[in-house]
Amino acid sequence: MTDAQWLSKTETDAWTAYVAATHLLERRVEEQLKASGLTHAQYEILTKLSVSTGRRLRMTELARQVVVSKSGITYQIRQLEKRGLVERTTHPSDDRGVLAVLTEEGVRCLERTSPGHVAVVRACLIDRLTPDELQIMTRIMTKAAEAMTSAAGRRLGAPIPARPTEPSSLTWGG
Repeated sequence: MTDAQWLSKTETDAWTAYVAATHLLERRVEEQLKASGLTHAQYEILTKLSVSTGRRLRMTELARQVVVSKSGITYQIRQLEKRGLVERTTHPSDDRGVLAVLTEEGVRCLERTSPGHVAVVRACLIDRLTPDELQIMTRIMTKAAEAMTSAAGRRLGAPIPARPTEPSSLTWGG
């Protein structure tokens, strides 16, 4: 372990601030979503489906977009199915393909949940940054995500099953 390149004071400060902020923001988001009986992962699934053509996505594509494993997406979809928010169906042109489909109840759940979610995201992050800072944050996080999803990045740790998608104009927030 003597060959480790330790973090400088500046690097440690940046890392510590990032970890604290992301954990606190995630906690606030989870608290807000709990009132609707959703986890952050489930909310992400519903938002991805809501902006997809026909409110449906192939399960493998949904897992890629939400950045979870196939088994992780299957578990979350099962939980959402129990609540009637999502249903699974066979892909019309590929009998082996399974689609996750947002139901009307899922749309209503998003309509009820999203205003509070967006308010938390705004209050805790978005409204605290200038437009320039938001652009910088987007570039930084995109660069980090690309490094972790590249072949070299996957060799550094456990494989991440997805490449990040381009930032979108989701009205639901993420």
